[in-house]
Parts: sequence; structure tokens; C-alpha cells
Amino acid sequence: MDKKLPFLWLLTLACLPLQAGREPADFPRFAVRGFEREMAALRKLFWLHYEPAGPLAPLWDEWMTLSTLWPACMPDSALAAMRERWRTALMDRIINAEGYVHTQQHDGPAHAEGWPFPRWMEAGGIGWHFRGTGVPGYEAPLVTPEGWTLQQAKADSVNDKGWLIHLTGPHASVQPPSFSIDAASAPWLRLNWWASGLTDANPYVEWTTVEQPDYGPERRAYFSPAESDGRLLSSPPMGPHSTRQFKAQVVETRTMIPVHRVPGWKGTLTSLRICFGNSSTGQVVIKSFHTACDTRHTVNNTAFLRGCISYFLWTRDLDFLRRQIGRMRTALRFMMNEFQTRSRNCVYTTWPGHEGRSGVTWDQTGAKVIRRNQGIGSNYWDLLPFGGEDALATIYYYDAVLDLAGLEEQILRHPQWCVPGGAEAFDPSDLRNHAQQVKQYGGRRFWNEKTGRFGTVDLDGVLHDYGFTFLNNEAIYYDFASSQQAESIRSWISGRRTVAGDASSGADIYHWRFGPRSTTRRNIDYYYWAWSNPERIPWGYQVQDGGAVLGFSYHDLMARLLIEGPDDAWQRLKEIIRWFEETQAAGGYRAFYKDPKNGTMQGSNVAGGLGLDKEFFESILVPQVMLYGFLGFQPTADGCAIHPRLPKEWPAVTITSIRLHGCVVDITADGKSIRVKGVSAPGERLLVNLPPGVRLTSDSAPFVRAE
Repeated sequence: MDKKLPFLWLLTLACLPLQAGREPADFPRFAVRGFEREMAALRKLFWLHYEPAGPLAPLWDEWMTLSTLWPACMPDSALAAMRERWRTALMDRIINAEGYVHTQQHDGPAHAEGWPFPRWMEAGGIGWHFRGTGVPGYEAPLVTPEGWTLQQAKADSVNDKGWLIHLTGPHASVQPPSFSIDAASAPWLRLNWWASGLTDANPYVEWTTVEQPDYGPERRAYFSPAESDGRLLSSPPMGPHSTRQFKAQVVETRTMIPVHRVPGWKGTLTSLRICFGNSSTGQVVIKSFHTACDTRHTVNNTAFLRGCISYFLWTRDLDFLRRQIGRMRTALRFMMNEFQTRSRNCVYTTWPGHEGRSGVTWDQTGAKVIRRNQGIGSNYWDLLPFGGEDALATIYYYDAVLDLAGLEEQILRHPQWCVPGGAEAFDPSDLRNHAQQVKQYGGRRFWNEKTGRFGTVDLDGVLHDYGFTFLNNEAIYYDFASSQQAESIRSWISGRRTVAGDASSGADIYHWRFGPRSTTRRNIDYYYWAWSNPERIPWGYQVQDGGAVLGFSYHDLMARLLIEGPDDAWQRLKEIIRWFEETQAAGGYRAFYKDPKNGTMQGSNVAGGLGLDKEFFESILVPQVMLYGFLGFQPTADGCAIHPRLPKEWPAVTITSIRLHGCVVDITADGKSIRVKGVSAPGERLLVNLPPGVRLTSDSAPFVRAE
């Protein structure tokens, strides 16, 4: 594998450099008397990452909806289309027949519904590409049809789509040249193709092995015919000056065949044959045919579900809810069925290569051992073998179950919404009970008593703990950790206690200033197999080994706020603001980090230790601590909840241009009162949940205190 390829991969069109510009006059403002400079810098940080933001791949659905749906802009601004873009993106998310939400990354020679790497070339697979992907870094060697055997078919030329083949009679087939690979290296087959004349066909692929040299029905996997007119794909526009319409393109059908589920897929494979199952003449165009690793993500469904709920709570778009509720319920049922969450009370991943075992180990003599096709990433942290009993996916699942429970409760309380119920609806109390069982199990299973923090467990029962600060901060943020566990976690990350064996402790955990290191223990042996030389990169100069990602400072701030209090969180935020001001004075992130002594940045196929811009869109999360943290604002189906937690230095805080349902408001909170000022749509009535003893004053009639 090209070691210059990035650790995190995103839509190519999204990898844009950031340049701070002037914030629009109507963009939200943060106001705290005596800290005008700090609040202005935080607003600039928000705008810097808001301008190129919007719908991305489903992995980002929760983080980006939290950050981009609430700012109100002038009606004639392109930014005002953000809600429309999110509505379209969420409704267009692709969910397959099993209920899995596609990753919707850019194309590559990997699983069509998953992450674009590992590619079949690194996995020891086999493939034939007649046309390229068109994505730099994700191409495969091109071939000609030479050596292919055709029956009841006639070969034509390779055109701009692929290899054209005429099916001249029934039961046509094509067979590539023979080969020899291990079936374990190729759990899926992928056929990129176009077809006509196969409306009633039953295509299948069959294979031979060293042990079984003849074709037979026990070594066969069926699949559906390709779309004759191709498949329509759409991608969201990036940036405020994009058109409001999604980019659409017609592509070939990308058929994924789960051959690993067929008992006969084992041993050493020697040949493949595509049988089209046609009863009459037809035509196919094969763009590519290759084996594939299982690069699907275990967190797509929960991210999609939480993104949909976030969208609804901010907009109260009832039409969206009615249209999406079935897909949302399907997304959760897929998790329950595929990962056995009801019986095991965790996300239990058995996908090939996702068992949570490392692909890089060391034997008793100290020699490195590469276990090919082990340790494939399952989430944002795509070099780390989260899988097996997956701690991070389980935390996200726990939160998604509670979110859907809350939504199902609101649907029952609002029969006037006319949201479909029936057999597919969940019982909210059952979901809440299930969530508590997940929390209880995970709190024991993933907890490392020796280090006082969470790790993740593989299918062999081995706990892997490299001081994952993101995992532990999110465990607090999502209320997965107990109060005692949260105290233990924060005492470690904040540097009040040292964990034996860690490479970073105390103040050094915040060596990069804007947030904690992603990990605090040197990791040279817990990766997917193709990242096989981690020791060659110095500690801290790889994002997932002592480096840091700006966006996840949000969870660090929120965890501080919850456990160590608002004064502690404010002191940390002030340090982030000082760091940001220094980077901007230097000309921006990339100018500041041009000197490698300051650190190295990752982005756009260049490796580094710090994730700030380009594909790191989640950087927009950091300013959200003002809204969701210090102001304590949460949208609800009937209005909002406001539970401020202000530092002692703040007499009050004001956040402007908050768009909630049909209202646009400014909210000011001090220790004793909440003041709401703004405009509302006709007929709005918003209930505001407040702490006991806090007054509500409003010049906007719809806002009334909830009883």
C-alpha cells in the first residue's frame, strides 16, 4: 500500500483548503461581557468550518446536523438552503435490502457499500478492470479481454463504459483467466456492469477450487440483474456558493455478491464464471469484476438515525418524519439483527476482517507477523481494528436506541402528527430497558480496571487499550460511563493521574494544545494489516497514534463541563481560542504548521499527526460547546430545553440567530433568568423546559414555560 495515502478518506470534492473570510452579518454571534475578543475568535472558528460544511457521507450525519442546522441566515443567502440540503441528503441515503446504510464514499476497488480501502490488491485478491474509477489513488491496473472464455456470447470492443459483450443465446457466460487465491482473502465479489435484455434473468457466479475442480450448484451465488439505464447517484453540493441542487450522475450497477456466506466458498480458488441466466439475447458491459474485502462500517446506521432525529428536532418537519420513520426503524433493526445486540448487549461484529483482532502482531522472538485481512476499520478511525465486541460502535448504538425511544414516545404523544406506527414501531419502554442492559454490559466488558478507562474487545476476548481519549470522552458525553468511571477517565485525561505504560501523561496529553492526543499509549501493533510499519512514524505524527483531531475537542470540552464543571471547561476553551488566534495570525492552519516542529497536518493524501481542515469537517463541532454546553440548549419536538452552566467569570451569555422550528431567536442566560428575543412563524407554540427557579422572559409569544 502507498504509505502516502491518508488515514481518513473522504469525498474527493470535499477536500478543500480552508481560508478564513469575513463572517456574514447575520451569522450567529456569541456574546459574553468582558470576553469580546475570545467570543469573536470563536465565531470566526465557527464560520471557518461552517462555510464548506453540509451533508457528507453518512458517517458525519450526527456531528454535522448538530452543527449546521441551527444557524439562521438571511433568506436570500445560499446558506439558508442548509436545511433543504440536509432534508434531501437524509432522504436520499441508500439503505440496502438488509437494512444497511451505505457508506456513500467515493468509488474504489473495494466494497461498493463500504469504505474505499483496503483494496483487493492489498488483500491478495484478484480483479479485472476494463475502465478505471476516475478517483486518484483508487485506480487498479487496467486489462484487456484477452484470455476470457465466452459461451453463447460474442465479444465486442472496450468502450467508454467498459467491455461490451453481446449475449447471442440463452444461458450465456463469461469466464476470466484462471488464477489461484485464498478464498479467505476475498469474502465478497463485486461486478460493476450495465445490462439489457436480462429483465427475467437469474444471474449467478460460480467457482472452482483446488479441492473441487469442477463447477457445481454448491459453489454458486445468485444476484440480481443490472439496471439497463444504469444507476443514479447524487452527491451534496459543497460550500455556500454551490447550487441548491445535488450533483447527479448515472453510473453502472455496482453489484455486491456475499460469497463468504456460501459454505462452498473455501480453500484455494482457481476460477470464476459469470453466468447471466438469460433466456434470450441481450447485451452487457462489464466495467470491472473483482474480489473485495468487507469494508462496510458498523456505525453508519446509528449515525444516520441520529442525524435524522437531529434534523427533525431542529425543524419539526413532520412530512420528513412520516416519510423517514420506516427507514429509521429499519436502520435500528438491522443493527439488532446483524450484530446480535438483543442477545449480546453490544455490537458483536463477525464480518470478515472485522473481528477486532490486529493485523500486525509480534511473535515470541520479536519478529513481526502480518495477518492479512485482519483488523479492517469499522468507523472514522479507519486504521484501528475496532470490531468484534466493538466498544465505540456499542456507545453509538446505546445513544441511538435512546434517541429513537424518545422519538417513539413523541409519536405516541402526538397522534395528530399521523406518523405511521404498526408492527414496525418500537415500544419506547422496551428500547429504554434494552439501552440500560447495553450500558450495564458494556460498562463491565469494556472497562480496564488496571488503567481506569475503556478499551475495546476482540472476538477472542482480548481487551485492547491504547488510551483512546475519543472513546472515553464520548463514553462520558453519551452517558455510557458511570459516575465513578467518568471521574476516573477525566482524572487521567486531565493529567491528575498517570497510567503506567502510557507514552503521554500529565500536561503532555494536551501537547497539541487544541485538544488531547487521540491516544496516550504508543501503538505499533494494533492496526489493520496493510498499515504494517507504524513504528517508522514518530509518536504524535500520525493522527491515530498520539496525534490529535480538532473536532473531538468538543467531546473533551463537554466531558469537562459534565464532570469538572464549567470553569474548567472554560479554561480549556480559552486555550483553544488562543491557539486558534495564533494560527490565524500566522496565515492559517497550514501556514502555522509549515514548520514541522509545531506538528504535521494531514489532508488530501498527505499523512500527518493533526486533523484540522480538508477532510476533517468535524472541526465545526468545537464552537458547539457554547450552545449545547454552556447554554445547555437542546431542541425538542415541542420546543427546547435550556439548562445553562456558566463559568463564574461570565455574568451572562447570549447566542444570536438560533433557528428553531419556524422561529429565529436570540437567547440570553444568566444565573437566574432566560430571555428569548426574536420572531416566529404564525401558529407556533414552543414549550421551554427550564431548571427550577429560573425565570423565562420572552418578547416572542410562542415561547412558554413547560409545566
